[in-house]
Amino acid sequence: QVQLVESGGGLVQPGGSLRLSCAASGSIATINRMGWYRQAPGKERELVARITSSGSTYYADSVKGRFTISRDNAKNTVYLQMNSLKPEDTAVYYCKIDILASGYWGQGTQVTVSS
Repeated sequence: QVQLVESGGGLVQPGGSLRLSCAASGSIATINRMGWYRQAPGKERELVARITSSGSTYYADSVKGRFTISRDNAKNTVYLQMNSLKPEDTAVYYCKIDILASGYWGQGTQVTVSS
């Protein structure tokens, strides 16, 4: 059994910053990819950023240059530093980790960007 606990969401003004964290615990072997997705009301869930076990990263075009994904393998934790936030970044953010052939999702954390 794998558990993911997310934290760091909240309300922020446009131009502000937030840092999301997602810590994994339980029956963890080797975590391959770790990533962040988001889902806005009425929209499909989309991939925001992803990082492999070797540190290679991928970012959606909409967040390039503003968001940074990182991971701490010793803590089984993935982070998403979000800067220059825009109202269109408002969504529920979910972390996802891949262990062997299985994917595990966090419970989601709300990020609201509004003045």
